[in-house]
Amino acid sequence: MKVLGINAVFHDSAAALVADGKIVAAAEEERFSRRKHGKECNPFTTWELPALSAAWCLQEAGIDADELDAVAYSYDPALALRTNGDVTAAQWEGLRTLYVQHAEGFLRSVFPKLPRNSVRFVRHHVAHAASAYLAGPHRTCSVIVADGRGENASFLAGRVRDGNLEVLAVQHLPHSLGLRYEEATTQLGFRRSSDEYKVMGLAAYGKPVHLDYFRRKITVNGNGGFYADGIDWDALCPKRDKDQPFKQQHADLAASLQIRLEEVLLELAQRLYDQTHDKVLVMAGGVALNCVANARLAREGPFAEIWVQPAAGDAGTALGAALYVSHAAGDRVEPMQSAALGRHFSEQQVESFLREAHVGYERPANIAEAAAEIIACDGVVAWFQGKSEYGPRALGHRSLLAHPGFAANLDRLNHIKGREEFRPVAPMVLNDRAAAIFEGQLPSPYMLFTHRVKRDWRERIVAAVHVDGTARVQTVDRAEEALVAEMLEAFERRTGTPVVINTSLNTAGRPMVDEPRDALECFGSAPIDAMAIGPFLIRRSGVAA
Repeated sequence: MKVLGINAVFHDSAAALVADGKIVAAAEEERFSRRKHGKECNPFTTWELPALSAAWCLQEAGIDADELDAVAYSYDPALALRTNGDVTAAQWEGLRTLYVQHAEGFLRSVFPKLPRNSVRFVRHHVAHAASAYLAGPHRTCSVIVADGRGENASFLAGRVRDGNLEVLAVQHLPHSLGLRYEEATTQLGFRRSSDEYKVMGLAAYGKPVHLDYFRRKITVNGNGGFYADGIDWDALCPKRDKDQPFKQQHADLAASLQIRLEEVLLELAQRLYDQTHDKVLVMAGGVALNCVANARLAREGPFAEIWVQPAAGDAGTALGAALYVSHAAGDRVEPMQSAALGRHFSEQQVESFLREAHVGYERPANIAEAAAEIIACDGVVAWFQGKSEYGPRALGHRSLLAHPGFAANLDRLNHIKGREEFRPVAPMVLNDRAAAIFEGQLPSPYMLFTHRVKRDWRERIVAAVHVDGTARVQTVDRAEEALVAEMLEAFERRTGTPVVINTSLNTAGRPMVDEPRDALECFGSAPIDAMAIGPFLIRRSGVAA
């Protein structure tokens, strides 16, 4: 069975293709359109489809739209109708549902040969859940989905047996952990439904002075859900304009909400464990991208292991919906082996881009050794290799790499990317070296947990250590990421340090680069010393050969 998955309702629009139970391709629309998150997150944009990423998925599978058996759409308008009602001037939310009801018509405008009656609506949180329990390595597990909202809910908890989901708890709107976090994002002067991770980073600089307030306003109930509504944000902290400097009160607000989020997730996980007694918890939904909360769940929670979908946000529902429909049809679904599910370019294609751009380049005998040499000499290297990543994390395919041993490199990378000065960057380390340096759940291939850096390493990798003594680690498996592993080994031979800083290859407000043209534009507009793109190396003028 060939199933195209579509996420188009809220933000992070994306497409995925599953054929005979195998994940063929998955990509976010922003990587093609170069519009951050693909589109604005409001009811008026629901008709906008991930047309470019969907077309690429079909191309990658080598099929036309008329060969599809189904289109799995990660939203069920029947559920939303019970809540949203009709479209009126005072209730634009119903417009979202109306657009989804006509999804097949919109899809056929893009793919005229799409078979009629091929759209299968999959409940939003079930699509999230399937992206974790079907794409992940565990067919028997517990599952938690937490985000801003779906059709009429914001949370799902359940158990999975042999790949089949039993829903045990649902939290209906308006109560939402994700929406409250989004409101705090706005209060702190960031972009809602986009910059929530900045609140998480800022929280490490604050004190939880409002924790008692949040403990009164956000509480776990007896039904496996929670109460979370009616926060008086202005009473806690005046709204910050995006151009105003940060003050201690902003960090204190972030810290208070962050800690309460962690406490509530721990309570919800404990209640779920008391019902299932499973060893493994899998997670998805935008809240599952909160790596600080994930780390606390792994450290203090009842489950022995936690697996988080790397595209845990709404983009992942395209994959989850496709897998869910495939599994329901009887296909034997294979778990994802990597987050590298996006576009890739041959050596010939890369060199053609370089020639057309009239860029001076060389082909060193070993690109990993050449890049490691520049990083070891304190150069910043743009690293463009293999397939692009699915999800918001750069995992060694579209990355900026730097030396972790120089404190100034944190500010340097934030300056290159145009980011706030409090934002951390992430260490990349081989699996077999990680436990000697970091404490926490290992391995951590998708950069979805924070880890405490051992004291004798904090000065050695100072640029990778956040103000609270932690780092968001990415572990590298030699068998899966041979070129990255070779670069790390080459860097360690030169410096004695087995860690390299890794952050996404993009500048503030722009999507991660996806094709060589994007990489060249980023390299040309930012003070990056060199770019390793496929087997080729481009040096900034003045960077020694």
